[in-house]
Amino acid sequence: MLVIDATIRLMSEHQYSPTPDVTRLESYDNREIFGDTADPSRVAEWGLVWRLKDQHFGIRVDGRLVAHAGLVVLPLSVGGSRMDVVGLGGVGVVEERRGHGLARRVVDGTMEHARRLGPEFAILFCRPDVAGLYRRLGWSEVAGQVEVEQPDGPAVMPLRTMWFALRDDARWPEGPVCVHSRPM
Repeated sequence: MLVIDATIRLMSEHQYSPTPDVTRLESYDNREIFGDTADPSRVAEWGLVWRLKDQHFGIRVDGRLVAHAGLVVLPLSVGGSRMDVVGLGGVGVVEERRGHGLARRVVDGTMEHARRLGPEFAILFCRPDVAGLYRRLGWSEVAGQVEVEQPDGPAVMPLRTMWFALRDDARWPEGPVCVHSRPM
């Protein structure tokens, strides 16, 4: 699973090109990308309960799904102000095709769709070892701890939380972040 992390860059500084090979998927089964791996995102050790994505996007080569990213709109508050954000998750590329730019293409194409959903920002949660990939894709790390909903009540997110501006004039606000949803 790939997740994006980036130093603070404005969307206008990040080069985007249309990604016509990224298409919306009618259905998605993560075994298409990861096989029968029990923990494809390698996040089970943190014991979190995750929210499923509502929309799925992918790249197919010769009819086979080789890259995927999912989206869901969810509520959060920053510094006490509520807003909706687009959550990116489930980013993955089949093992034999990694290192060829497919993660960038599927994330860029998915973010093009996210821009049409309305919120100013997208967020994602990622392991520290993949945060650099997301930084290179234009994502920035949220400063401070982030709280997410869990079945037993609020919990501090142990993974990196990153944000991405979906509009040129968007600036991530300051203050404590509380996701009023399970993480995606």
